Amino acid sequence: MPIPDDVTGEEIDADVRQELLSLPKGLAEDVSRNLVMVARLIDEDPEGAYAYSRIALRLASRVAAVREAAGFAAYANQKYSEALAEFRAARRMTGNVDLWPVMADCERGLGRPEKALDMAGAPEVHKLDKAGQVEMRLVAAGARRDMGQLDAAIVTLQSPELASNSVQPWTARLRYAYADALLAAGREDEAREWFAKAVESDKDGSTDASDRLAELDGVEFVDALVEDEDEDEVEVATEAEAEDEIDAEDEIETEDDDEDDDDFDIVEAEQTKPVVEADDDDEAPRG
Repeated sequence: MPIPDDVTGEEIDADVRQELLSLPKGLAEDVSRNLVMVARLIDEDPEGAYAYSRIALRLASRVAAVREAAGFAAYANQKYSEALAEFRAARRMTGNVDLWPVMADCERGLGRPEKALDMAGAPEVHKLDKAGQVEMRLVAAGARRDMGQLDAAIVTLQSPELASNSVQPWTARLRYAYADALLAAGREDEAREWFAKAVESDKDGSTDASDRLAELDGVEFVDALVEDEDEDEVEVATEAEAEDEIDAEDEIETEDDDEDDDDFDIVEAEQTKPVVEADDDDEAPRG
C-alpha cells in the first residue's frame, strides 16, 4: 500500500525505534513507516490501519512492537481472536502486563465474559499501573453486564477513582460507564447526575456523555443540514407561487388587452361604416 511522502518513520516512539534497531536499516525504515500509518488511521480508518499492520507484520513478525500494533489494529476491526493471538505473542516477547486489560476485553468480544472476570482477579492486575487497573475495572464491569449482572457491574465500578474529584485521563470514561450502568438498571436520576459529571471531565470529547445527558433532559437536536434543505424547499415553493401569481396577472392583463382591442374594433367599424344618403326619389311626397 502507498505511504505518503511526508511519513518518514521518525514519528514513532523512541522505545519502538529502539526495538527496530535489530533490523537492517532499510527494513527498519519500511516497518516504522507502516507503523506510523497504523497509528494515523486506527481511529478514523480501522480497515486501512489493519492493512498497514499486516504489511509490518509480514516484514518483522519477531518485533514485539509490531505484534502489539497488529493486535490493536485487529482489535479495532473486532477481529478479537486474531487480536488476542497478537497480544499474547507481544506479551511473551516482553513479559509486560500492560496488555492484560485489552486481552481480557478480547475474551469478552469472543463471548467469554467469565474468562474476562477470571483475568480481572489474576495476580497480573496488581502489576498494572493506575490507568491499567482502572481499565481492568471497566472490562470487569462490562463482563458483568454481559452476564446480566447489572447490580454487580455498578458495584464493580464504585472505587476511589470514581469518587475522586481530580480529573485523570480515565475519569470521563469511568464516570460514563458508571452512568450507563445506572441507566441500564433503571436508576435514571443517578444516571443523569453521573452523565453530567462525565461531561465535566470529558474535555476532549472522548465520550458522547453530552448527547446522553441531553437525551435524558428531553432535548432534541435538529440536523442543520436537514433544516437548510427544508428552508430551501420553502424558498423554492415561495418562488414558484410568486411566478404563478405573475403568470396569472399577465393572463388577466392579456384578457383585458383583448377586450380593449375588441372595443376598439367595434368603434372603428362604426366610424368607417358608410353613411347612406336619401335620394330625391326617396323623399316623402309633399302634400
